[in-house]
Amino acid sequence: MSFMPNERYIVHVDMDAFFAAIEQRDNPGLRGKPVVVGADPKAGRGRGVVSTCSYEARKFGIHSAMPISTAYRNCPRAVFLPVDMERYTDVSRQLYNIYNEFTPMVEPAGLDEAYLDITASHHLFDGPACTCILLKTRIKEVTRLTASVGLAPMKMAAKIASDLKKPDGFVQVSQTSLLDFLWPLPVDKICGLGKKTKIFLEQYGIVTIGDLARRNKDELISLLGRNGETLWQLANGIDERNIEIATEAKSISSETTFMVDTLDNHRIMGALFSLCESVSSRLRKEACKAKTVTLKVRFEGFDTYTKAVTMHKSTNFSEDIYKVARKLYDMFEIKDKKVRLIGVKTSGLLPGDTQDSLFRDASDNRKEEIYRAMERIKAKFGDDSICRAASRIMHGGRH
Repeated sequence: MSFMPNERYIVHVDMDAFFAAIEQRDNPGLRGKPVVVGADPKAGRGRGVVSTCSYEARKFGIHSAMPISTAYRNCPRAVFLPVDMERYTDVSRQLYNIYNEFTPMVEPAGLDEAYLDITASHHLFDGPACTCILLKTRIKEVTRLTASVGLAPMKMAAKIASDLKKPDGFVQVSQTSLLDFLWPLPVDKICGLGKKTKIFLEQYGIVTIGDLARRNKDELISLLGRNGETLWQLANGIDERNIEIATEAKSISSETTFMVDTLDNHRIMGALFSLCESVSSRLRKEACKAKTVTLKVRFEGFDTYTKAVTMHKSTNFSEDIYKVARKLYDMFEIKDKKVRLIGVKTSGLLPGDTQDSLFRDASDNRKEEIYRAMERIKAKFGDDSICRAASRIMHGGRH
């Protein structure tokens, strides 16, 4: 495919079954077997969810975010493995080093996916398509893993393209073929358009992206509010979002050690919320948002464990961080183990004005207004002048 001199070239790289692929790479005995990475299934009685699974496991209907108990019932003979976040993060660092060999314009979208803008650098690698092929080859050479890549003039189309020929796929979409590519696709291929909106649109005969594009923009605004205009623009191939380069800071974290090892869940949750507020405050002062939340727990006897999750949407709101951290905590098998230390780390940092969700939620606007009001009060009267009730819970720790 020839390339046009004034066209944007956005690449979406999506690693194939990332966590499971690393496990199969490092343990040849797992190759060809259904592998599920996530919580302990406990013979179908376990809590928690699937982090990711191999393509062999997907044949049994297993998928990311599925309850681990359901995954076990679907395929009891699957190999269930715990999340080894430190190992996966090391491989992710290798990937980002590779991305930067091709362009400095790299936007993290998680450990296993990223957006690259190669508009200004593809000529160094004999054109956009050759750049993508070389990128895939380089990833395989260095990590012994496969990636699926989408190339398009807009971020949304690049992401859709990367998902069409998994695993190890490459799909390119030119500016001239963009609408021919988008319009036959189901309307929920638009990133951020959820199941409820899809069902709602179907009532008006809007089933494909093309159906949406051909509707009057004002009609969509009346149906969906200001999100209607965003949807209309995307359906018509208009996506002017730029690549958001990660901030200089690699992570922001906070942790506390309890004066006395404790089983008091009330105290632990109070400490956890306080840590999330501290991390949130530092994120906002640094004018950035985080994509990944990592929870660290040290038990009596100094056994230390971490769990992490990459969110669909970056945030610097304390309640969002706490919600994720609390879910991670609930995945630990606490039982009668006393907790000595708890910590929260945020990473995958992006500029604070990043809008990685296509639609700005009205609740986010309200949250932002509340946070700014709280920050004005703190700036005038001090950090202790106002805080959320949950953070006042006495947790007997020191930072």
